[in-house]
Amino acid sequence: MSHPPRIPLQSSDTTSVSSSSSSPERAVYDDTDFFTTQRNDSQSSLGVASLRDMTMSSYIDLEHRISPVSRLPPELLISCFSKLGSSMDLRNCMLVSKTWSRNAVDLLWHRPLCNNWGNLLNVVQSVRKEDSYFPYFALVKRLNLSNLSDQISDGTVQPFMCCKRIERLTLTGCTKLTDHGVVSIVNGANSLLALDITGLDAVTDHTLGVVAENCPRLQGLNITDCSKVTDESLVAVAHNCRHLKRLKLNNCTLITDEAITAVARHCPAMLEIDLHNCRQITDESITALISQGRQLRELRIAHCSLITDNAFLELPKHLAFDSLRILDLTACHHLNDQAVEKIISTSTRLRNLVLAKCKDITDKSVQAITRLGKNLHYIHLGHCAQITDSAVIQLVKMCNRIRYIDLACCHRLTDASVKQLATLPKLRRIGLVKCQAITDRSIMALAKMTSEIPLKPVGPSLLERVHLSYCVHLTLQGIHALLNRCPKLTHLSLTGVQSFFMREDLTAFCREAPPEFTEHQRNMFCVFSGPGVNKLRDYLNEDPPSIYDTEGTMYDDREAEDGEADQQVTGMMHATGLGGVDDEDMNDEDEAGEGSQYGEQPDS
Repeated sequence: MSHPPRIPLQSSDTTSVSSSSSSPERAVYDDTDFFTTQRNDSQSSLGVASLRDMTMSSYIDLEHRISPVSRLPPELLISCFSKLGSSMDLRNCMLVSKTWSRNAVDLLWHRPLCNNWGNLLNVVQSVRKEDSYFPYFALVKRLNLSNLSDQISDGTVQPFMCCKRIERLTLTGCTKLTDHGVVSIVNGANSLLALDITGLDAVTDHTLGVVAENCPRLQGLNITDCSKVTDESLVAVAHNCRHLKRLKLNNCTLITDEAITAVARHCPAMLEIDLHNCRQITDESITALISQGRQLRELRIAHCSLITDNAFLELPKHLAFDSLRILDLTACHHLNDQAVEKIISTSTRLRNLVLAKCKDITDKSVQAITRLGKNLHYIHLGHCAQITDSAVIQLVKMCNRIRYIDLACCHRLTDASVKQLATLPKLRRIGLVKCQAITDRSIMALAKMTSEIPLKPVGPSLLERVHLSYCVHLTLQGIHALLNRCPKLTHLSLTGVQSFFMREDLTAFCREAPPEFTEHQRNMFCVFSGPGVNKLRDYLNEDPPSIYDTEGTMYDDREAEDGEADQQVTGMMHATGLGGVDDEDMNDEDEAGEGSQYGEQPDS
């Protein structure tokens, strides 16, 4: 009996690497594709009937008489094969018989592994081979070349011109590709569901024009950093790809309201749209997206500086937008309390709300946000400097399922706010960068050293990430207690905290400062991550009395004596340019999730 030729194997147990680790885990077969399989996506076809019809021959009757197991329907065989844990097991199944081979080959080849140059050459050789036992070019459904991004050029992708059944094409970071290379794959790819060409700056409207003409089933499009794309091609995509559900246009600075209103009008199934730094977008686009996209779940318009309150105040009255879960309004400087109140009144099931750098919002906005109640999981109010303790305390009382909260640079907040935040039962991450009024009393509350309820036992804290940079009143004793009471802690930032950055024995456990930092910035840098947190904890536990280089107490109120030191740290912050946003703490990439930047898992 002849056996099928050796074919490149894919790893079925390789999981995706998230940018953002608050992110929910992606499906095991999703590789690093930008658009993953969602409930509403069409599933990759397994070609049960089509492949069987292509290869059926008269020997089947004889094989059935010899091997009764071959009488199992193909659907059952494929279902069994799909449960196998490795590609090697699938390959072994293909060697059992022609029947098994026919029904296992799709599972191996729907996503060929191209993680190194050798594997890519094997795949190319197989898809180009004319006399192969199987039509491998017709089996490829998902093609991801992002692992070889620096080696992929127009010539590299030419062999895939014959793969016209591709459903998901990922070319992230393949910066040597031009319109010619991308078009060679997309042209005629009528089955394409998702296209990710992030970072392909050479791509122009020509490529998207071909996509609009050839890919009517397209559901996901990511053209982040494709800065040459204009309204012309996006309008064509909106008209012809009406099943579009996910659209990422980050840093596509030539896009205007014309393209976005076309998307709102012609793509009613839109679920997620990201317009980060699309600086020409105005209120008109946002009003259209929300009012016409009744299924919209995620809207990100960070750094769209032309957005004003009217984008939300002009929404149709008496309409509720219950699908909206994630809203990112970072650095929309013209928004104020009126906009926030309108958002909350119409989108009562918001889960993630980002208002960082919306400097005009006040306690009034926070009071409106409290109406989200248990729905709210993630709230970012960094640089909203007008917020006070009373608003934060009320927020915690009403929204007790918050997992992540960032209050960086909210300088009016005191220990009273943090003590209330410490009562959140699900709190995993907290950002208090440059909240310089907080003291060790806040840290002891976060460490759950005492219970708010008398006689109630106090369990360990669930905190995983704590950002305390430039909280200049913190002491080594307080941080030591936090480390010992937070066994799940994996990230602790203490940049600019004098009791840490000035001690070489402690900074020895820090991770390296970013290379672009100046010498002064590197001297103040103090961030502990992963193993560094554990090493710091172990070191402090070795001999605490000798490590505490201080004669004061944890609650020393003689602040006048510390004034000179505080002024020294503040002066260094301004002198080194660290008085602005602490990017190390504010923009951790692992805060992303659910295919989005601010996702959280729903309650079980």
